[in-house]
Amino acid sequence: MKNKDKDIYGQILLARSENRKLLAILLDPDKIVLEDIKELILKINQSPATHLFIGGSLVENNILDELILKIKLNCNLPIVLFPGNPSQISSHADGILFLSLLSGRNPDYLISHQVKAAPLLKKTQLEIISTGYILIESGSETAVERVSKTKPIDRENIDKALATAQAGEMLGNKLVYLEAGSGAKYSVPLEMITTVSRNIGIPLIVGGGIVCLQGIQNAYDAGADLVVIGTAFENDVAFFNPTK
Repeated sequence: MKNKDKDIYGQILLARSENRKLLAILLDPDKIVLEDIKELILKINQSPATHLFIGGSLVENNILDELILKIKLNCNLPIVLFPGNPSQISSHADGILFLSLLSGRNPDYLISHQVKAAPLLKKTQLEIISTGYILIESGSETAVERVSKTKPIDRENIDKALATAQAGEMLGNKLVYLEAGSGAKYSVPLEMITTVSRNIGIPLIVGGGIVCLQGIQNAYDAGADLVVIGTAFENDVAFFNPTK
């Protein structure tokens, strides 16, 4: 099956129209031990995840291609790249969130990295999903903030978060991603999720700082179409066990 045949974005839109909530597990290649990949895949297959996101703010090892190929041997979930920079592109994935950090004003993350990535992406069959990426203040400095050298939107400034999301939609983004950041102290405020979701016409992704199953459900109830869980699953691969 060609990557483009998965129609990742079409399936997200369909799920939204049917009010089916989606869940992505985010894997950071720098935190993966390939020797333990079979156990990890087993836990992923036992989870309610609908998508796998792969990437990180840095990613300093060189296992991305090998990691994706090993996952595909025993897992049928769509694999979507969540890149911190153009070096994190693999033609073996199914799609890529083509991110623009709308909350910041660093031109590298608004357009420069995207210009560098475009020729590389043209050589692949990756499904490219334009995504407005909005960093929300979360009580501590996150890796995204450090690497991008940008400040997040104040968690109390719902109007600015909404206007930023709406601007992203007007610019042609297919998704809006409200991000508290990896290892965030606080998740994205529920009121902010609700306000944004009710006032944009494209799917809303929410991630960062969600540390329990109830946190996932709260984000869904507030209006998130797709929730991303990363650090909590990295720290405990039994995170989704029904006995927990």
